[in-house]
Amino acid sequence: MEQIRPTGFRILPPVVKNILIINGLFYLATLGIQAAYKIDLTNILGMHYFGSHLFKPYQIITYMFMHANFGHIFFNMFALWMFGSVLENYWGPKRFFSYYMITGIGAIMVQMVVTYIQIMNVMPFLSPEQIEMVKTEGYKILAENKNYIDVYEGKLNLLYNTGTLGASGAVFGLLLAFGMTFPNSVIYLYFAIPIKAKWFVILYAALELYSGLSNNPSDNVAHFAHLGGALVGLIIILFWNRKTKNKLL
Repeated sequence: MEQIRPTGFRILPPVVKNILIINGLFYLATLGIQAAYKIDLTNILGMHYFGSHLFKPYQIITYMFMHANFGHIFFNMFALWMFGSVLENYWGPKRFFSYYMITGIGAIMVQMVVTYIQIMNVMPFLSPEQIEMVKTEGYKILAENKNYIDVYEGKLNLLYNTGTLGASGAVFGLLLAFGMTFPNSVIYLYFAIPIKAKWFVILYAALELYSGLSNNPSDNVAHFAHLGGALVGLIIILFWNRKTKNKLL
């Protein structure tokens, strides 16, 4: 088992600490504003498809700090602390922050490409009038926890008017980085089953790919955002490794 004991190791390094605080504040604000003013911040700050009238450019950043419920934020923040603390101590705060933000943005870009493909597959089954109706009125129906009876209208409505939330894409990028940087470190799955980091990353990525391709209508997890974060993270790390290797030559 590889021992990770970097010089100056901090249990809660500054960037990880601040990201944890920001996520916590966003979550508390979401609950408080919803209760006091009936304003749904997840709809305002969550990432919407580029073609939706609900889309705003700032959502590319803010979506990373929004979470749907306590379980969602707890597991994301636990993984951020677990893997991010080691990586920030190893890389330093500047490189860690850049990596986290770039993988988070890259994750949602991949998810938007997948959403575009899904929309293009649905549109041939709908008339221009139906498409326009979904674009302009569909979000009001979803706000009432309802959807169109027509299968294709309902699917298009979810694609256009449902936001994507969470730090999972960036967190999956951290998991990929941990697996590549410390491949033989042991992770305890469910706090009981030991597995090397490199195998955990591979198995988790395979599960995400399978889940994403299964296209289960009841599954509201953005699997391709997770994979997008890992893909962008892989590109960044390969670039950094190549840059370091060139300096040594």
